[in-house]
Amino acid sequence: MWKDQSSVTAYYKLVKSVLDRLAAAIALLILSPVLLIVGIAIYIRMGRPIVFAQPRPGKNGEVFQFYKFRTMTSDRDADGNFLPDVQRITAIGKFLRQTSLDELPQLWNVLKGDMSFVGPRPLVVEYLERYSPEQARRHDVTPGITGWAQINGRNSISWTEKFKLDVWYVDNWSLWLDLKILFLTLWKVVKKDGINQSEQDTMEKFMGN
Repeated sequence: MWKDQSSVTAYYKLVKSVLDRLAAAIALLILSPVLLIVGIAIYIRMGRPIVFAQPRPGKNGEVFQFYKFRTMTSDRDADGNFLPDVQRITAIGKFLRQTSLDELPQLWNVLKGDMSFVGPRPLVVEYLERYSPEQARRHDVTPGITGWAQINGRNSISWTEKFKLDVWYVDNWSLWLDLKILFLTLWKVVKKDGINQSEQDTMEKFMGN
């Protein structure tokens, strides 16, 4: 028998980590033709880089290199500043986002242990200093490719609602909950539900509380 609940939780988290890495390795192998096709399509349409890489905070706020397929051009205005996201996203970029194929490179993050299949989404580093102490608890667990907030609105809900859902996940995590989130994520992708916030292609920046 287990000595206490913390021992049980630690055991299940170890199981989750092992399953994550095993599933990521298998997925990368099986989906390698898809990764290749998408990479070629992005190169033809937008050139290099094919993969978008950016520092993101992970568990306990530790920064790692986060990967996604590139979905936007590098077009700039006369002053050298990037044009708004809505102007830079390409047709293939919209397709990749709507089908969530742009997330596939994160399988490498899962294999490395930077991410999990399920957990709060890793956001940009600049947000770290803008969280309230309660919101910062989203970093108590490993970030995920999908999460509780993603199946409950994704980009169609406010930052405040999203962070509440992230913290709820931290407090109520279980392997069964992860399986539920994975199943519902697949359903959301098929339905193309909650992809964008209103008519925008990306969410507005989180500026703090």
